Amino acid sequence: MKLATFTHGGVTRIGVAAGDTIIDLAAEAPELPREMAAFLAAGPAALERARKAAQGAHRIELAKVKLEAPVMHPPEFLAIGLNYADHIEESKMERPKFPLFFNKQSSCVTGPHDPIHLPRVSSALDYEGELGFVIGRRCRHVPRDRAHEVIAGYLVVNDVSVRDWQFKAQTMTLGKSFDTHGPIGPWIVTPDEVGDPHALDLKTWVNGELRQHSNTKHLVFDCYAQVETLSTVCTLMPGTIVSTGTPAGVAFAMKPPKWLVAGDVVKIEIERVGAIENRVIAEPANTDAI
Repeated sequence: MKLATFTHGGVTRIGVAAGDTIIDLAAEAPELPREMAAFLAAGPAALERARKAAQGAHRIELAKVKLEAPVMHPPEFLAIGLNYADHIEESKMERPKFPLFFNKQSSCVTGPHDPIHLPRVSSALDYEGELGFVIGRRCRHVPRDRAHEVIAGYLVVNDVSVRDWQFKAQTMTLGKSFDTHGPIGPWIVTPDEVGDPHALDLKTWVNGELRQHSNTKHLVFDCYAQVETLSTVCTLMPGTIVSTGTPAGVAFAMKPPKWLVAGDVVKIEIERVGAIENRVIAEPANTDAI
C-alpha cells in the first residue's frame, strides 16, 4: 500500500494512493484515525482495514488533491551522516565506526511538492537525496533481525542542509533543521511493496541535471542496524522518521560548490518508493516574527 496524507476540499486526511487516484479513508473507513501517526499507532487491525478499504469506491483523482508530508508532525525526525562510502570519500572524512546520528527538528517537515526556503542568513544551501523509513509501532531494544517488524514503510527524504550553519555549530542539528528543510513523501510505501530496502536505486536531479545516482545496497549501516542502535537508546514512537544517509554528489563537495539558488528545482526518485520535487524560493518576508 501507498499511505498518503492529502488535502482536498480544504480538509486534510489520510488515504491510499492507487494508480492515478487516492482512496479517501475518511469516507471509506470513517472509524480509522485521520492523522498518520495515530493511524500507525492503531496497529495491524487499522492497516488491514485500510487494505480492505483500498478496494472501495470513494476515490479522488490524484491530480485534484494536494499531497502533504505523509507524517505531518512526526514525534522524532532522525537522520544519519556519512553513511555511503562515496559520500565519505567526497567529504574527506573517515569512515564512521559507529553510526553518526543527529536530529532534524520536526518543524522542518514539509510536503513532497512544497517549496524549500533559501534562508535569509545563508547562501550555502544543499540537497541530500535519501531513503527514509517510518516507525510503525512503539518499540525499544529491537534486535537487528526483528527490525523489519517495526518499520511501517519507506519514503523519499531530502535532507536539506545549510552547510555553514551545519559546520559552525557544535552539532549538525541547526544546519539541518531550518523550516521547510525536510521535504518527505510522496507517501509511505509498505514493506511488502518495497521488497528489499537495501536494493533500491536512488537518483537526485537539480534542474534536470543528474547529481546523485546510487543504490541503497551501499549503505554503511543499513536500515535494520539503524533501528537496533536507535532503539537501544530511546523508545521509538509510531510516525518517527529515520533518514538513512545520502550518497556522493552533494553541492558542497563540488569545486566550486554548486549551492542551490532561488528558482532551482530538486527532484529525488527512489525505485519502488516514488519521487518528490521541490522548488527553491527566497525565504518569504512575511514569516512569523516577535
